[in-house]
Amino acid sequence: MGQVIEFPRRSHQTESAPAPLWRDAVGEVLRDERRTQERTLADVAGAAGVSTQYLSEVERGRKEPSSEVLDAVAGALGLRLLDLTGRVTRRLAAGQVTGPVCLAA
Repeated sequence: MGQVIEFPRRSHQTESAPAPLWRDAVGEVLRDERRTQERTLADVAGAAGVSTQYLSEVERGRKEPSSEVLDAVAGALGLRLLDLTGRVTRRLAAGQVTGPVCLAA
């Protein structure tokens, strides 16, 4: 069998500070916006054309949605894809992602 080779760590990361996953930040931004609008998962999922279960998994960072799904969910919340990605980028840059993190970055 072959040898397992670890991914190299980036110089700005340490064992105590792993990088957050994009999907966690996306999920948090979508959930925060949905709650700010006082809308249910079922309402937003229906407007976006996805299942309630799938949207729930996206919000929890369990699924890596396609750009088409992100656009549909953002649109259901009255956001452009550009707005969503901007919010996610700002949240990541500020270190404000609280979801699960990637341990091997």
